[in-house]
Amino acid sequence: MKSITSKDNPQYKELKLIATSSQARRKAGKTLLDGVHLCEAYFQHLGQPALCVVSDLAMNDHEVHQLLMQCEQKNVPCISLPEALYQAVSQVENGVGIMFLIATPEPELPKIINETSVALDNLQDPGNLGSILRSAAAAGVKNVLCSAGTALAWSPKVMRAGMGAHFLLNIFENVDLETALSTTTLPVLATSSHTTKTIYQTDLNQSVVWLFGHEGQGVSDTLMTKATDTVTIPQQAAIESLNVAASAAICFFEQVRQQLK
Repeated sequence: MKSITSKDNPQYKELKLIATSSQARRKAGKTLLDGVHLCEAYFQHLGQPALCVVSDLAMNDHEVHQLLMQCEQKNVPCISLPEALYQAVSQVENGVGIMFLIATPEPELPKIINETSVALDNLQDPGNLGSILRSAAAAGVKNVLCSAGTALAWSPKVMRAGMGAHFLLNIFENVDLETALSTTTLPVLATSSHTTKTIYQTDLNQSVVWLFGHEGQGVSDTLMTKATDTVTIPQQAAIESLNVAASAAICFFEQVRQQLK
């Protein structure tokens, strides 16, 4: 294992840039998985990383040791950092002290959307995006289409909120949603507070494309024309609307419930 002790080391400077800059992540086509859970999930579902980074203080941790052994078996290069340098790269407070550098997955968008998917229009909050990815993976949704204005799916904050869901999904970024939704023959369902038809009155025993939008403005008017139906989630009048991540989870699992019947 290579030890890096200087903040001026070129490899360390690249790691720090990728950790702190979304522009650098996009340009390099790389991102960091921070923490034991994400690293284990990546090994389980996608294979070996490009690089393993570990804090000197974490070397004797049992879970970290197990991951280092896996890296050694797979000939994954590993570097160790003094705790101060590691913490300058890590985005996790009180983390265990291990991260993977990986190539950001870039699956090819299918020409026709023919299985249950979720389209996200200008969704801004990384926590909301990560929660939606987690719910989608748990509900068996496979495809997530993110517009150009949506938060970067492979950013550290989104990945922490997703808790490994990324590795079970096909995540497409910078998608022209208007064009993509024009290709599907599936129902495109958007939630709206201006309709009386509830998700419980909607036939979800089929594949659909769910359409969710910006936290404050919702789905754009242009994309709303691509929705074949709008549905609402019944709720108490005292609350104006649900958080978009909560709405998505309710929709996904109502579809699961209907398909289990």
